Amino acid sequence: MKKRKLVQAGMLFMMVAIILVLSGCSQAMVLDPKGPVGAEQRDLIVIATILCGVILVPVLVLTGWIVWRYRDSKSNKASYKPNWSHSTSLEIVWWAVPIIIIVTLAVVTLKYTYALEPSKPLKSDKEPITIQVTSLDWKWLFTYPEQGIATVNYLQIPEDTPIKFELTSDAPMNSFWIPQLGGQIYTMSGMAMTLYLQADEIGHYFGTGANFSGEHFADMTFDVNATSREDFDSFIAKTKKVPTKLTKEGYEELAMPGKSGVRYFSEIPDGLFEQIVTKYTNGQPAHNGHGASHESKDTKDIKKESSMDHSQMDHSQMNMSK
Repeated sequence: MKKRKLVQAGMLFMMVAIILVLSGCSQAMVLDPKGPVGAEQRDLIVIATILCGVILVPVLVLTGWIVWRYRDSKSNKASYKPNWSHSTSLEIVWWAVPIIIIVTLAVVTLKYTYALEPSKPLKSDKEPITIQVTSLDWKWLFTYPEQGIATVNYLQIPEDTPIKFELTSDAPMNSFWIPQLGGQIYTMSGMAMTLYLQADEIGHYFGTGANFSGEHFADMTFDVNATSREDFDSFIAKTKKVPTKLTKEGYEELAMPGKSGVRYFSEIPDGLFEQIVTKYTNGQPAHNGHGASHESKDTKDIKKESSMDHSQMDHSQMNMSK
């Protein structure tokens, strides 16, 4: 009797623990998308969960009912049929239903997989903005080639505008992920990947590296700030006035293993991203994944900046619009 009470108490504790854990997941970022890619991924998760639930829920309910119905108890009056072995109706049900669900799930997954091809440009009347992403130990470098600036562990983008991310790595392989916008996609040395994302509304989003990459992999997070186009242009203008410039020598120091806070650079070396991509190819053409197409460029000699420093700047110093 005492043992039974302990088991019941343990089951009650587990139920309460599960409820508390699930309540903490009620605001799961992947289920609260803020962009077209994230929304389609959320829909696929919901559809797949419902289809799987059609099988799992009845099975779990029947399992509980059978255990209760045919329990070993003196008061149990359930009929005993040791020679029963087949039911055509039941065979049809538990074979037909799973087959239908598997076929449906396969069709739905195929459709969404094609629609969510990472390098597929998003439909929009606005021109995409290119941002080049380099994963380092243990930090993220974002270069804006069209604007000529760079940031570390901070990403600002305009709302309702497609962003073309070009991604590589100058460190162990990592995985670029902004849960509410979509993703994730691997960054790898000697490879240039392409990922299109978009933020449909102004907001502050969480970005992270979703791959184990050494001692400080947990610190490879970055802030994503989606703003109006006016605030984005203001951010570009303010960053261009920052005294710190990213030179080739400065990049080599930045690429050394170590953590970093948010940093801003008003200039970047020409062809920096292409140099990083081809750094480990030993003269062989770089592999371009998911539709990326990059060619090596002859970089210009860059003078060493005497004013180069590595002081970190926070958002209050930049007076960024949040």
